[in-house]
Amino acid sequence: MSGKETEDDRPDEVVAQAPAESATSEESAVVSVAKPSDPEESAKEPVGEKKSRLRALSLPAVGPRGRIALRAAAVVALAASIGSSVFFFQRSQHDSDLLAAQADARAAACKYAPVLVTYDAKNLDAYFNAVLAGATGEWKTQFDNTSKDLRDVLTQGQVVAKANEVQCAIRTGDQNSAEAIVVIGQTITSLGTQGKPAPGQLSMVMRLEHSGDRWLVNKLNSPLVQPPQS
Repeated sequence: MSGKETEDDRPDEVVAQAPAESATSEESAVVSVAKPSDPEESAKEPVGEKKSRLRALSLPAVGPRGRIALRAAAVVALAASIGSSVFFFQRSQHDSDLLAAQADARAAACKYAPVLVTYDAKNLDAYFNAVLAGATGEWKTQFDNTSKDLRDVLTQGQVVAKANEVQCAIRTGDQNSAEAIVVIGQTITSLGTQGKPAPGQLSMVMRLEHSGDRWLVNKLNSPLVQPPQS
């Protein structure tokens, strides 16, 4: 009897030990699942989570003072950018206005020069009026004071003068005043030339000033200041 009981007890011991071994293998399985070491699974981590971690590492946290400083820096940079844009716009506008003023002054000088050297002894009133209409300041006073002597000389010599080619250039100038150099051809017929046209050339320096919507000559260095010889 005791021998049989011993044999019968052996299966019970085996059965009792089997669950223990199974539990051990399951625990090992659980541990291996809880701690994966597969590199492919690690590589499958979402890109967004990686970027978030990189941001957390690369950007230090800033407090209220830091945020205020960053905002102030942004405002300063924006103000500097706007100020630079305004400066270059104003500079460009100023240069454009200056070039336009110089072009107008040059056109006025080129238009006035033929008036100065075109006259006919038989119709000097029209000539004097045209010259004075484009004059101001010192030049207007000077021409008006010499007009009587000039009239006498031109009438006695029966002088007729015509303008030819005109060349003008602005030497200096701004939006209110300019200095122009003018070279103009002139053909004169008089008693002194025995009625034959005599070509010549005059050079002059005009000082112009902007008055209203016109450019007027206020100073002139020209042979016309002295009465021409017949």
